[in-house]
Formats: sequence, C-alpha cells, structure tokens
Amino acid sequence: MIIPFAELPEETLNNLIEHFVLQEGTEYGTQEVSLEQKVSQVKQQLKVGEAVIVYSELHDSVNIVPARRFHQKP
Repeated sequence: MIIPFAELPEETLNNLIEHFVLQEGTEYGTQEVSLEQKVSQVKQQLKVGEAVIVYSELHDSVNIVPARRFHQKP
C-alpha cells in the first residue's frame, strides 16, 4: 500500500527518510554528500513522484522505493 508522504507528520517523514538514507549505503561519487543533502534529495524525489513510501502488511514494514515499480504495464 502506498502511503502519501504529505499525510505524514514532518518529523515522522524526516525520520523515515533518514533511516532509509542511512541503511541504503549508496555511493554518491567522489564528493561527500551530507545527511541533510541526502534527505533533501529523497524528499524531492517523493514530491515529484519519482519515489513512493510503501507499507508492506506481509512484512509489517515501511520503505521508500522507486515509483516505477508501481506503474502498471499497458
């Protein structure tokens, strides 16, 4: 189930994004990117619809994933 990010309290959204960024472990190239910058980037991806927040009832978990995973094929 997709959870609309705008319906989450700001503190909850920030905590969720921080957790996602810290566990992700993605390399950002040769430049260091601060936690704040990474959080801002993910928040922007949520705002423009490139990423979504998903709740899994099966795993009782919440995650941030690319939105393209949820687009139906024609």
